[in-house]
Amino acid sequence: MAKIACIGAGTVGQAWAAVFARAGHDVSLHDAQPDVVSNVALPRARQIIADLEASMPTGASAYEAADRITDAPSIAAAVEGAYYVQESVREDVDVKRKAFSEIAQSASPDAILASSTSALPGSTFLTDFANPERALVAHPVNPPSHIPLVELCGSGITSQKTIDAAHELLTASGMAPVVVKKEIEGFLLNRLQYTLVAEAMHLIGEGYCTAEDVDRVMTDGLALRWASIGPFMTAHLNAKGGFQCFVDQLGPMMRRMGAEAKTDYDWSPQQATEIHEWLCTHTPVKDIPKKQTLRDRKILATRKMQADDAD
Repeated sequence: MAKIACIGAGTVGQAWAAVFARAGHDVSLHDAQPDVVSNVALPRARQIIADLEASMPTGASAYEAADRITDAPSIAAAVEGAYYVQESVREDVDVKRKAFSEIAQSASPDAILASSTSALPGSTFLTDFANPERALVAHPVNPPSHIPLVELCGSGITSQKTIDAAHELLTASGMAPVVVKKEIEGFLLNRLQYTLVAEAMHLIGEGYCTAEDVDRVMTDGLALRWASIGPFMTAHLNAKGGFQCFVDQLGPMMRRMGAEAKTDYDWSPQQATEIHEWLCTHTPVKDIPKKQTLRDRKILATRKMQADDAD
């Protein structure tokens, strides 16, 4: 097992620490804010591991796994001897540049340096230090402890060796990496997600439906298929002759609806406020943490279903 360094102990950093500790790695966790690791991150990581073990057991003791996570007093201490570094600091290009400058100075020259950025291209902050070919984006879905997808994307000078090694490590740690072959804002998941939400805003704004209708279309419709098979396999299974038959029959309709979709719809602040107010009638802002816990349990139940289906 390798030593892993996690820089940034917020929600994403805590979850990453839990992922690597459950996989058997020693994890050195650092945050710029004093006492955040000991008072917030470590207790939260311990709870995450316990919840994961209860739902998706690995056979290891939750407490034994949590004890692999230690509080590092500095970036230098955290990355010393680390095989892999996962940065999860604030989504600000200058903050990330500063963090990676410090990380690169103290890390082993061949350590893999990865960023959790959700939108910033790696080329904007992963190239101005020694051996930049060892650095890449490893964009998780929040929380990575519960959702295994992670998008790997090079900076343009990242070596294939680095991408392959990160892929291997993350796969062995229980994640499900995909490779984004060239830089694009938002990577894959966010571009798909935001495109769908943008068209939903168009449908609501033009009076075709309500926000509640859209959520039900997803939860009672698309999500029931997409939880176990993606949109391409869904199409493949929906036509007697497979995907080619699906496209031959419905391709013109797909193109027409794609052209009619308004992903650049000029929705108003009032529309966003009305959707927010509807959401708050079901989940007041003060209850979001409680609802997040329920969401995470449902995610784990879905993953268990997926695992059972694969068997």
